[in-house]
Amino acid sequence: MLIFGVDTCSAAATSAIFDGEKLVAQTVINHKKTHSQKIMPQIDNLFSISELSVSDIDVFAAAVGPGSFTGVRIGVATIKGMAQALSKPCVPVSTLEALSFPFSFFNGVVCPILDARRGQVYNAVFENGKRLCPDRALALSDLLEELSGKNVIFLGDGIFPYREEILSVMPDAKFSPKVTAMNLAGCVCEVAYEKYMKGEAVTANELVPSYVRLSQAEQSAANGDI
Repeated sequence: MLIFGVDTCSAAATSAIFDGEKLVAQTVINHKKTHSQKIMPQIDNLFSISELSVSDIDVFAAAVGPGSFTGVRIGVATIKGMAQALSKPCVPVSTLEALSFPFSFFNGVVCPILDARRGQVYNAVFENGKRLCPDRALALSDLLEELSGKNVIFLGDGIFPYREEILSVMPDAKFSPKVTAMNLAGCVCEVAYEKYMKGEAVTANELVPSYVRLSQAEQSAANGDI
């Protein structure tokens, strides 16, 4: 079985192919340009260097959020279009779950955070490979209060702007190495494989973004400001 996945929800644009036992190929670009400019040439290159074609793929996976609203839409639309064209199943994967996946065996709390702006972070909390809460957006101060006194490793793009604030409240906090702090499509694929084997696939039409919170424009409209 071959699973192809992308993640454009955070800083890096990344794509990968996983065969159920190993990572076949992975590309990561975390430098300049927008995801809309990077992702399709990156995908073309991925299939070229792996000597595979899109028609060889059995299952398509996408990180569906939370994250950058534009980034989430780009990744979901890309996978949706490819899977729909080939009538293949899709697996939606939480950006936060994929981020936490390499740290499933950490002896403590795994805490991915993405910068959600407006004083908030996107977050979910995991321990011993188990999810402890749904994906959410909350103030960093509230999250740190919740985690006070626990053995925690932080990861995700939120660790870069908020590292000092985290350490000021939790001086014993641990942080992922930079290379594993970013979103990686290989993790999206492996999480998707596990979900697919549990029967959690959806059709291309059913693959939708998970923004967690409304955009600024939507909030303004809901409040009657526009």
